[in-house]
Amino acid sequence: MSLRPRPRISAALRWRLLLLGLALLALIALSLAWRSEALAPWLSPQKLLTALQQGAQALGPLLMLGLMVLALVLAMPLSLLCLLVLAALGPWPGLALCFGAAALSACVSHGLGHALGHELLLRLAGPKVQLLSESLGRRGLRSVVILRLLPIAPFAVVNMVAGATHIRLWQMVLGTLIGMAPSTVFMAVFIQPLLDALLQR
Repeated sequence: MSLRPRPRISAALRWRLLLLGLALLALIALSLAWRSEALAPWLSPQKLLTALQQGAQALGPLLMLGLMVLALVLAMPLSLLCLLVLAALGPWPGLALCFGAAALSACVSHGLGHALGHELLLRLAGPKVQLLSESLGRRGLRSVVILRLLPIAPFAVVNMVAGATHIRLWQMVLGTLIGMAPSTVFMAVFIQPLLDALLQR
């Protein structure tokens, strides 16, 4: 019985593996920090809402979009950010910024995952992982929509991991927009009762 030889890992691949691991750990830590009780006094919904309202007047839509993209790349919860943006800007401008920021941040995180992890997957993963990745690629759009409808992991982490697999960028972006549409439109329609419930927590 012949053993499969272990692939040699170059110094460049080692650095990529280290950076990918650190990036994923940092995103998971940030996603936990956003929900931490220790940061609650500084990141309360009321303070974030006030900051968004002031920022919308002072910065304009393009800078607001850039800040939203940065916040999502840094693992701020998508649903919370969308709710606050819709409350701060109103339904139509809020929806435009939410969808735009989600699409752009998906591009950034997916690109980072692809740059750091795709070659590692191709070179180092076993046949079962390769088959799983290829299967995700064939069903990429459906897979992303399901992940958005059933958010089982932080938005930024899913985007980065997807970038390392065979899921293409267009599948990531389109699946994100389709999957987040029902909840985001629901929040836009029922913004006031949802906001009241959030601020009373």
